[in-house]
Amino acid sequence: MQNPSIAALADEVRRRDPHLATTRLVLIDGPAGSGKTTLAGRLGRALGAQVVHGDDIYEGWDGLDTMWPILGAQILEPLARGEEAKFAAWDWHASRRGAVIDVPATPFLIIEGVGVAQRAARPFASLVLYVEAPWSERLRRGIERDGEGMRDDWERWQVLELIHHDVQQTRAGSHIEVDGTAPILDV
Repeated sequence: MQNPSIAALADEVRRRDPHLATTRLVLIDGPAGSGKTTLAGRLGRALGAQVVHGDDIYEGWDGLDTMWPILGAQILEPLARGEEAKFAAWDWHASRRGAVIDVPATPFLIIEGVGVAQRAARPFASLVLYVEAPWSERLRRGIERDGEGMRDDWERWQVLELIHHDVQQTRAGSHIEVDGTAPILDV
């Protein structure tokens, strides 16, 4: 499978109708370490979009089951009403909510992270991307970023995300699948 270019993805987003009042939302989901954050940053720059990270939404390593009150009630639902949104980001070191992140109503918004394209969120999205990579590569990336001391958390998270994606049918609910190990050209 050849990945679409960043320019092609940006054009696809622009062609789609907004589902958050006037905001076109892109949800980028897939397993941890697959390349979602990198893709979100590149697409965000191409669109001039704010990028919200799932890591700021989860409540730690058990956060997949606790993300909807933030994602839904504090971000998506206010934006769908044409209102500004904001939420307190999760502070991983203090294990509590901390700094407030403003999410204004803009033409484009990207939310990336494991679980962000759950069933309840997809109706708000103009485009849903699912990024995949083999577990061995994702684990390598995670350990490279977080250190060997986080291996147990990464392995436990993998089980949780597999269950979550299966229950939510995330891959089947996506519009485009992206290979997180293959190049994504700018144009």
